[in-house]
This record gives sequence, C-alpha cells and structure tokens, in this order.
Amino acid sequence: MRTWTTLLAALALAACAATSAPPPADVAPRDPAEALADSFAPLIPGLPTAPAGPALPSSQAVLSEIAFGSCHTAERAMPILTAIVSDRPDLLVYMGDNVYGDARAGDMSLPELRTQYALLSGRSEFQAMRAAIPMLATWDDHDYGLNDAGGDFSGKAWSKRIFETYWGTGARTQSRDGIYDSHVFGPDGQRVQIILLDTRYARTRLTTLPERAPDGPYDQSADPNQRMLSDAQWSWLEQTLREPADLRFIVSSIQVLADGHHYEAWHTMPIEQGRLYDVVRRSGARGVTFVSGDRHIAGLYRQNGVLGYPAYEMTTSSLNLSFRDVSEERSSNQIGDMYAPVNYGVADIDWSARTVTFRIKDINGQPVREQAIGFAELGL
Repeated sequence: MRTWTTLLAALALAACAATSAPPPADVAPRDPAEALADSFAPLIPGLPTAPAGPALPSSQAVLSEIAFGSCHTAERAMPILTAIVSDRPDLLVYMGDNVYGDARAGDMSLPELRTQYALLSGRSEFQAMRAAIPMLATWDDHDYGLNDAGGDFSGKAWSKRIFETYWGTGARTQSRDGIYDSHVFGPDGQRVQIILLDTRYARTRLTTLPERAPDGPYDQSADPNQRMLSDAQWSWLEQTLREPADLRFIVSSIQVLADGHHYEAWHTMPIEQGRLYDVVRRSGARGVTFVSGDRHIAGLYRQNGVLGYPAYEMTTSSLNLSFRDVSEERSSNQIGDMYAPVNYGVADIDWSARTVTFRIKDINGQPVREQAIGFAELGL
C-alpha cells in the first residue's frame, strides 16, 4: 500500500511540474495582440471590403502622374474626389486617415472602424473614384484604431486584418509585422518605386511636453530605445531601396522633414529620423523623395545635407477635413506658405525633361503650390 501511495505521489508531482514548466526555448510566446485578433475570427466573413476597382498598372507601365491624398471622413461629402477623377492620374496613393474609426469606447473588436469602412464603401464619390483609378493605401492613426496610437495599441493585429481585408493586401503583408509594402512600375530608365511605410505598428511611445504647446503635445527625444519602425521593417526598407529604380517615393503617414510644430512627426525621434536618412544613403538609392499626410494642412519642404542630395517632401492633407482657412506654420526647411483648405497632391513626371513636379491642388483641381525638381538634383 505504501509503495502505491509513494508512486501516485511521484506521478502527481511530475504532472504538476510538467504543467508549470515553461515552453521550450524555441517556441515563441503567443503575441497578445495576435491572440486577441484570433478571438475575433468569427467576424472576418462580415468585414467590409472596398468596391471593385481597376488593377494596378503593370510592372512595365510608364507612370506620368501619381495622386496622393489623406484624411477624409466617410461622414462628410467628398467633392474633391471628383476633381481627382477628372485629373486622370495613373495611380492614387491613400496615405492614411482614410477613415476615422477611433476605438473611443475601448471595444477592441473595433466596431467603429468596421462601420466607417462600410460607410466609405457606400459613398458615391468614393465608388466613382475607385472605379476609375488604381489605388494603393497605407494607414495612419485614425484608420489604425486610435488617435496618435503606436505599437502598444492592443487592437493592432485585428486592425491589420481589417485593413488587409478592406484593401485586399493580405497576400502581400499578412506575414509582416505591419502593413509596409512597396511597388515598382515602369521599364529601366522610367522605373518608379513607391514605398509605403508603416509608422504605427511597432512605434514606441512619443515623449510628451511637460505642458502641451499651442502647436502640439510632443517633444523631441534622444532616447535610443524609441523606435519609429521595427527592426524587421528597417531591414526590409534598406533591402527595398537597393532594388533597381529611377524615381522613388517614400510614403510616410507622418511628416519626415517638417520641424515647425509639436505634433507627430519624425523629428520627435531625431535618432530614428537620422536612421532613415542613413538607410537611404547606405543603400545608395538615388531619386528619393518623401510624401506625407496627417496634418490637415499641405506644404512643401527641401532639406540639404541628409541624403547626399537635396531631400524634398510634399505633405498633402486633408481631403475633406480642413480645420482652418490659413496656417502660419513655418518649418526651417519649408518652401513657401502652407495651404490649409482641403487639398490633394500630385507628382507629375516628365521623363523627357527629366523633372518631377510636386503640385498641391485645391478642391477644384487647381494648383495652389508647386515645386519642380530636376532629376539631376536627386542624383540621377
């Protein structure tokens, strides 16, 4: 009897030890955001999708006009989209805040985001533009799920699935820690590369000012532990920049060059901003320009001494959410005045003259700001 009792006790202790033992070292712990997203899997069949649209241009198609836009709500009319259709660009790039679906109620199934995407699909202006123009998209905070949110947003993996389902990008980005992607169009000598960064999924918290300034709540920080992109995205970006291309547009939802405010922008993390410039230089990539949104105002920028050739940026925002008629904002590298009413941006490429012209256009499609850039300025 004593022998059986001893044996049973030993078995019980072994079972307890097995239950409490840590997983094998080669088994990664389950990511909480992914686990939460898996719990919403029954909702996937009901997720909204964008109306059908034309396929992207072929890999050999020569692009001469690319439109860029950001920041519109599906709860307002979108007359500017009609102007974009009239422009007949070869491609439209949505740069974020494509809907405003903030999870204000704290429900991580993100009902607000799903509702806003469904509303966007129902807008006749969007339907007409979607039917006429091939599109690419990345996100910013309000279509990520929460204002100014970064990598600690618990709904990010589910938000990623919603985005991939709506825009049909899952086959390209499903395995990545974010929705970053790139596309190349055109033959050698007329090859355009469009790089879509993800400045949300892995971004660490921003540093706040002791007291909010009139032009925003965030301060610059020299914290070496802060990150704008994940290590995986940084490696991907450098590899992508080494691919053959002539003109390259790096699309960042938040501003890259601007330094005249305390809102979200790369300048809040100067170490990461410098790393971005360093990656471009180290890759040897020529023809790089930046395009951004987010700000509900539009502007043009030029910065020397960061890429090995002048760096240019066009910020274009917003499509139907202008908050003012005039902006007095001034960055150290700004070209001309900001433009505050609703707007969209265009990159016009003249392959014969070897120029690319950034144009900011108003609600009627009329240019209100522009900057011509010779290929030679971009090291080409």
